[in-house]
Amino acid sequence: MEVILKQDVANLGFVNDIVNVKNGYANNYLIPQGIAVQATETNRKILAENLKQRAFKEAKIKQDAEAVAARLDGVLLKIGAKASATGKIFGSVNNIQISDAIKEQIGLEIDRRKIAIDGEAVKEIGTYKAKVNLHKEVRVLVDFEVVAE
Repeated sequence: MEVILKQDVANLGFVNDIVNVKNGYANNYLIPQGIAVQATETNRKILAENLKQRAFKEAKIKQDAEAVAARLDGVLLKIGAKASATGKIFGSVNNIQISDAIKEQIGLEIDRRKIAIDGEAVKEIGTYKAKVNLHKEVRVLVDFEVVAE
């Protein structure tokens, strides 16, 4: 019997896969537990439509992420921090401050969890790079400069 999986099943398949299983396994376990539905013609059409809509939504999300990446590309952010005379700053610059700087200077709101600073913690005045993960396929490097206030 062919069934359409509604969730991942170990050693069988992934979500939205059409798999061939024995009748008893499908009728006594997969279908009653809500793990799968029978692969009728109607259910196949519904699956095809859902996959088409999901592909469209994912393409739209990726396109939006690429547009944001284009705005961030080549930008130099300035982040102010209190510093000593030797150039060491009190505390460190983190992804929250970078997110706030992007919001202030460019006008984009980016979640702080999508920002990762390359290398060690930023504890001195200078220029650094941060990686912004906008989508699983879209990443951009943003330069930022830490200046003394």
